[in-house]
Amino acid sequence: MTMWWRWAPVVLVLVVAGAVALWPRGDDTVGVHQPAHAVTAPTRVAPDLATARAKAGVSPCPAPHPGSPVSGPLAGVRADCLGDGVPVDVGAALAGRPTLINVWAPWCQPCREELPVLQAYASAPDAVAVLGVQVQSDPADGLELASLGVRFPSVHDGDGAVSTALRLPQYLPVSYLVLADGALRRVQPPTPFASPEQVRATVARYLVTGPTGHGR
Repeated sequence: MTMWWRWAPVVLVLVVAGAVALWPRGDDTVGVHQPAHAVTAPTRVAPDLATARAKAGVSPCPAPHPGSPVSGPLAGVRADCLGDGVPVDVGAALAGRPTLINVWAPWCQPCREELPVLQAYASAPDAVAVLGVQVQSDPADGLELASLGVRFPSVHDGDGAVSTALRLPQYLPVSYLVLADGALRRVQPPTPFASPEQVRATVARYLVTGPTGHGR
């Protein structure tokens, strides 16, 4: 009996320690067997450009004229067509025909006022081709301009290659006339067009007189 009572405290301590070791640990067990998920920053949802393009109805960009030599500052310069997203060699697309280029941005209020005027001119049977160049903005924002009734083709100058080739000045809007041989003329003075008749008269003047210089 004396021996039992001597060892009883030791046995009791061992039993309690074993029970504590085997007792379920609740949250501690979850922490061991269920690693925490990595925290990631929220991502910006890209706009559905396919839907926006279908809704906008912007005309596709012109196809190159077979056999037309490609020259001038825009030769080999590429941009994405705003209407369908297809990459376009701007110089090749415009080769062999005079084209009025208008550089614009959705945040530019004078551009927004001028674009419908250019659309009215482009819709006339005697108009030269008109190509818009959207700069410094997202293509989704450019497609929203369809609410202004603007449908003539435009390219989205996402990487600035067209702007560099045009040596774009520090103001918008800007218009250029590209001649059939690829020569480039910046329209002066740099005021927005106010009427289709003004566009027509300006184009005729540049086609006849062919102002010197590269439009820079």
